[in-house]
Amino acid sequence: MDKPYSNLEHEVCRLLRWKSMFIEAESDPTVPPSNDGAYWCSETQVCIGPDGRVVGPAECHPRRACYDPDTVVKFT
Repeated sequence: MDKPYSNLEHEVCRLLRWKSMFIEAESDPTVPPSNDGAYWCSETQVCIGPDGRVVGPAECHPRRACYDPDTVVKFT
């Protein structure tokens, strides 16, 4: 599974989803990253979280009101 923004120091909400989570293929270093930034919340099914704010690895942190602490995704 691709891990976007692996340099983050916070745990990302488990409800965050991105396209490459569902692609079962090894990364090919010869193919440039798409950087499409297509993220969505699995609760709302859109790019806006339950709190009305945009979702993404940098945005879905523990200080956010809708953050779900169960089974977090840690990018390391």
